[in-house]
Amino acid sequence: MPEPGSKKFDRRRAQLRREAEDHGVPDKHANEEAKERLEGDPHWQTHGPRTERGLGPKGQRNERDDQHGS
Repeated sequence: MPEPGSKKFDRRRAQLRREAEDHGVPDKHANEEAKERLEGDPHWQTHGPRTERGLGPKGQRNERDDQHGS
């Protein structure tokens, strides 16, 4: 799944921004509207760290993260 910051995510955001502009949304609001649409779509939302290392230092993780990573 594409995540925020990925090339696919950025391309989709640009496409949604163009669509908003084509429907009369001012430039300064089109980017925000595209971002909100992507945040509301579960396909484009982040799913957290992919590795145990991504959870941070072992001593600073909460119990839920330890159970998820180990």
